[in-house]
Amino acid sequence: PTRTSPSLGVPFLIWSSYVLYTKKTRVHTTPFTLKRAVTNAALTMILVAHLSLAAAAALSRSPLTVAALQMGMVDGDIRANVATAERLVRNAHAKGARLILIPELFEDRYFCEDQLAANLERASPLAGHPTIEHFRAVAKELNVVLPVSFYERDNNELYNACAIIDADGSVLGVYRKSHIPDGPGYSEKFHFKPGDTGFKVWDTAVGCIGVAVCWDQWFPEAARALALRGAEVILYPTAIGNEPQDPQWDSMRHWQRVQQGHAGANLVPVVVANRIGVERGSRHTLTFHGASFICDPTGEIVAEADRTSETVLTATFDLDEVRK
Repeated sequence: PTRTSPSLGVPFLIWSSYVLYTKKTRVHTTPFTLKRAVTNAALTMILVAHLSLAAAAALSRSPLTVAALQMGMVDGDIRANVATAERLVRNAHAKGARLILIPELFEDRYFCEDQLAANLERASPLAGHPTIEHFRAVAKELNVVLPVSFYERDNNELYNACAIIDADGSVLGVYRKSHIPDGPGYSEKFHFKPGDTGFKVWDTAVGCIGVAVCWDQWFPEAARALALRGAEVILYPTAIGNEPQDPQWDSMRHWQRVQQGHAGANLVPVVVANRIGVERGSRHTLTFHGASFICDPTGEIVAEADRTSETVLTATFDLDEVRK
């Protein structure tokens, strides 16, 4: 059996017990006991057939379609941004995607351009979080897996976090961003504590996935840890744009190549969802790269968005073939 397949031991144990039962009933056979034995044996054969088919299907999984969503955010309108993300999730589902990635901190503008104490009030606990609850219902309805980025408050600690929502709507757990940048336009250390979860993988309805967040993508150790733990797909929700200290420096292709290297070095597909648009803070203005992409296990980009358009990217991978 694989991590997603049921054990065949249970149906065979049931079958064996019923065979013993029918043999025993033959000692004192009556029309009633004979009929009951035959009925039980038939029901057991049906059960064995169904479970065996389910196990065989799990051992040979269907190819998985993944999606990366690229979107712009409306400043100060969480409801509108959540509605946009849901619309794009449904669009991706209509294209066959079952693992769908929304960009980092998509509920609002990227508030880390500034260092304002008022922004700390944006954080909320995981339990009962309105956006997480909303997408739990969406995931269950569509039977899709959704890593959902959010600003998490855990008592007095604040994290840049991602909740992993399985296809049944359950929250499998949370990853908290480990690498926290601190530079012009990206003052995340003012807002987030470095994560304490370590790099984690989750066995979902579509396979084993690993999730890291934005600046984690610049560090090969993160991807390597996820791959060694069994990740079959690595996903990076992202918010990255220009460098305010050097307007002539365009880091977009460098940013892509680093993550292509993670895919090629670990032989794992990588999915990256970024935001688009121009966002103005009190000190800096950021123009986000867009350029969301999906690359195959060799690092080749197989789907890529432009730098300005709302986009739903999809790609399909046979994870059993990737494993080989």
